[in-house]
Amino acid sequence: MVNFYIGIDFGTSGARSITINAEGKVVAETQFPFPPLTHPSEWVELWKTALFSVIQQIPLNVRRQIQAIAINGTSATVLLCDHQGIPVDVPILYNDSRGAAVLDLLKKIAPADHLVINATSSLAKLIWWLTVKNTYLQQPLTPLYFLHQADWLSFLLHGKLGISDDHNSLKLGYDVENLTYPLWLINGLQSLIHLDLLKLPDVVSPGTPISPITPEIADQFQLPKTCQVCAGTTDSIAAFLASGAKIPGEAVTSLGSTLVLKLLSYTPINHLKSGIYSHRLGDLWLTGGASNTGGGVLRQFFSDNELDNFSRQINPNIKTNLDYYPLIKKGDRFPINDPELLPRLEPRPDNPIEFLQGLLESIARIEAQGYQLLQQLGATPLTQVYTAGGGAKNPTWTAIRQQYLKVPIMQPVHTEAAYGSALLAMKGIENQA
Repeated sequence: MVNFYIGIDFGTSGARSITINAEGKVVAETQFPFPPLTHPSEWVELWKTALFSVIQQIPLNVRRQIQAIAINGTSATVLLCDHQGIPVDVPILYNDSRGAAVLDLLKKIAPADHLVINATSSLAKLIWWLTVKNTYLQQPLTPLYFLHQADWLSFLLHGKLGISDDHNSLKLGYDVENLTYPLWLINGLQSLIHLDLLKLPDVVSPGTPISPITPEIADQFQLPKTCQVCAGTTDSIAAFLASGAKIPGEAVTSLGSTLVLKLLSYTPINHLKSGIYSHRLGDLWLTGGASNTGGGVLRQFFSDNELDNFSRQINPNIKTNLDYYPLIKKGDRFPINDPELLPRLEPRPDNPIEFLQGLLESIARIEAQGYQLLQQLGATPLTQVYTAGGGAKNPTWTAIRQQYLKVPIMQPVHTEAAYGSALLAMKGIENQA
């Protein structure tokens, strides 16, 4: 019998599954694109349909030999459910900033400068539900369960309500160093709602086998009844796992619309004044931050064809000496955490090729500054960088970044977050054995 493992990625534009064998080779890929402009009231059914669709599309001969499944979701996309796992309100998405309405209350609950004091944090959304929306007052006196997107989707497969992983739970306030909910969080929530009426998820390590799939799911999809559902992770960490980075000192830079750095370190770095926090990754730590600079700024000024054409005409060995801080609007999070930081895009040369080179050099400087800051604060020294995202396809940008980073820049082994989740499922079963 051949053993297969499914990783499922829920991103912003759709769901994707990748099935691998015990050697890590991809044996099946499926996807379910989300239709545009879906109304929030339809999200729950859409996610459920997408989940079942990407499993159903896997060839039957593969499905019959699946050993484990792990799911990743967008970080801080959350749901509030009743005791049957049925959402009592529409989910709140990762980038929804309605939590700004409760930031003053949150500052009284959480320690100063804590990661959760952010309009889009999971905890801000939960407190918005409990105070502004008063959701719990609209329900019978039965517990409400607070879940992340990956938690709820996993629940649909294993039927165990109220289990999460420490990657998704970090922005809820879970203490990943001591593996517990801190007293300030329990006391703060207790001041808002009797905790018999609110169930925070039980938190386990990502990849931990939670439970076999339900008999109904096994029958519906002709999966083995022994197929385990493992605790999931966030989409960005799943992409890190897919890259091939696994030795302390290795990092992944995501060059998408924003710039995201993740460095694998022996020690955690939490310096929230600089926008830095750490996820536990086994016995190691994934530390880093996200800057608002990146490809989104480039697209303000150049089309895809122009980016490709102009990049080919740049000589990366001759620097422009243009000193920009490219942002779409004011404010950055890392390596300078300043909501009032203004974009710096002047002087702008007449030659668009020179302007593009100045932007690429400046983003590369910010990337290097980010890694330097992590190391100054005690992270494991940088040895090589894998690059994900659309910017990874630009060889000129890679050559420019090489000059600033001064370490090898590598192509990821895999770029799909679903592949990282499949690895998580496989390793979860291996560790259990």
